[in-house]
Amino acid sequence: MNAVECRDVVKSFGEPPLVVLKSLNFSIEKGEFTGITGRSGSGKSTLLYVMSGLDDLSSGSILLAGRDITEFSDREMHVFRNRNMGFVFQFHYLLPELTALENILMPARKFKLEQKKRDYALSLMESFEVIHCRDKIPSKMSGGEMQRTAVARALVMQPDILFADEPTGNLDSENGEKVMNIFRRINSELGTTIIMVTHEPDYAAMASRQLHLVDGTIDYDSAAGRKRRKK
Repeated sequence: MNAVECRDVVKSFGEPPLVVLKSLNFSIEKGEFTGITGRSGSGKSTLLYVMSGLDDLSSGSILLAGRDITEFSDREMHVFRNRNMGFVFQFHYLLPELTALENILMPARKFKLEQKKRDYALSLMESFEVIHCRDKIPSKMSGGEMQRTAVARALVMQPDILFADEPTGNLDSENGEKVMNIFRRINSELGTTIIMVTHEPDYAAMASRQLHLVDGTIDYDSAAGRKRRKK
């Protein structure tokens, strides 16, 4: 079964409408690590947001694990997202008053699974080399430590799909490499499907598949190994 299937996906903004995504059709297999690239304004972040249900489509449909999320109620989407998806953004969005461990356990707290997930959260911290930050609040942590903590938070519910929007954008090269190595590890060891937007060609090349967007269309798909449209 595909992890994601996009069928005639269209997204527009404003009136008169500015079409940002133009009838996209593609699928992403379960366990695939896909990097989405393109210039600013190409639609790559918009695509990530509609695929994950964080933004609505203008038309078309998106299936996650065979289920059409465009037919979900708001509550169904909220529960499905929290149980099946993880999110990493350019900024860590850690709660400033909570410790690193408390931040990681926030998604579990929503389902009253905090105690059940505690040992797993600690194992993620150990694996990501932030166990020493267990009792630190974000202001006492480095940028790299905060972002790795944010990745652990995204994974604590063991999601099927991890969506990442410019996850290394605020990091230096050393910490960017650490985050990318974490992504590769969870993809290979846990089979987590990863969909990552990035402007860094070197990081995109670390994914098993690349989708390059130009003006809201897929210009290149490495799975097909060819241009998807004529210049």
